[in-house]
Amino acid sequence: MTALVRDGYAGFLRPVLFRAHRGDPEAIHEDMIAGLSVLGSLPCARHLVGMLTRTTGEPVTVAGVRFPGRVGLAAGMDKDARAVLAWQYLGFAFAELGTVTAHAQPGNPRPRVFRATASSGLVNRMGFNNAGAQAMANRLAVAGILRGNGAAGIPVGISLGKTKTTPLEQAIPDYLASFDQVSPHADYIAVNVSSPNTPGLRSLQDGGALADLVAALTTRARQVTPGAPVPIFVKVAPDLTWAQIDEVVAAAEAAGAAGIIATNTTLARDGLAAPDRHLAHEEGGLSGAPLTARAREVVRYVNRHCALPIIGSGGVMNADDAVALLDAGASLVQIYTGFIYSGPALIAAINEEVR
Repeated sequence: MTALVRDGYAGFLRPVLFRAHRGDPEAIHEDMIAGLSVLGSLPCARHLVGMLTRTTGEPVTVAGVRFPGRVGLAAGMDKDARAVLAWQYLGFAFAELGTVTAHAQPGNPRPRVFRATASSGLVNRMGFNNAGAQAMANRLAVAGILRGNGAAGIPVGISLGKTKTTPLEQAIPDYLASFDQVSPHADYIAVNVSSPNTPGLRSLQDGGALADLVAALTTRARQVTPGAPVPIFVKVAPDLTWAQIDEVVAAAEAAGAAGIIATNTTLARDGLAAPDRHLAHEEGGLSGAPLTARAREVVRYVNRHCALPIIGSGGVMNADDAVALLDAGASLVQIYTGFIYSGPALIAAINEEVR
């Protein structure tokens, strides 16, 4: 069945998608999310898709959350939780929604997504375009999704970012405002301070600023649900030095974070193949195969210097990449660009290899 799904996606569906809208990756993405939103609302259709694509994963408990498998959807794909009811039927064991901000914002000007096909990568400078935390909370409430109730069929993470117009000195109230809206619907919260597409955001990875932010969020989590606070994960950039990663990890641990997500997209361009070199001047984060080796290095380093569980993310393009991240110390892996290039067969292949 994996081969059938793989060949059908690679041989037919992907070429059609990549040519749609004159090859505009963002327009294609919007159509895909719209289609998955419809799929999520049609029980018969989603069960049929599930029969074709869903495979059994290896269950694991991380930060107190029971995951039915190791492979999840990375943040950035379903920014407004529009397809939240569909992801389990494609084989995902969890889905990280967002990144969402306290206030709705359009993101950066288009075009802002560029496909590096020869490199199996993407360059994006989306800039946290989303309808805002309140809109996401409303959609999740309508879908009946609450923390721990399993209504989405899989655990749901929600990634929080800073509103672009919010000054850095007001970042903590901004993140808390988002947290208050969406945390009742989240099995875990991811703190995104590592996107390269919001000016100044990565400065929040500095030890003192990060410690204050994570401490504020973990304190609020304990206040909301004493005795069982929602786990807080911190997402780190791959472009940090080892000393900077040490600082991030120490701050996260000291502030009560439940885990680390390694990594976000990279500003480096040395992984681009020759046919994609024209994209080297495009601003934004690079994901996909050019990030594979660095993400693995960061996961391995964090695992050796930190007791927190790790979600490995970045450059998972095949089952071997996922297994390598797990071997490096990750408890879970997330995919985004690999899913775009390989479709649901990638999830099935990883599940089979892990088992």
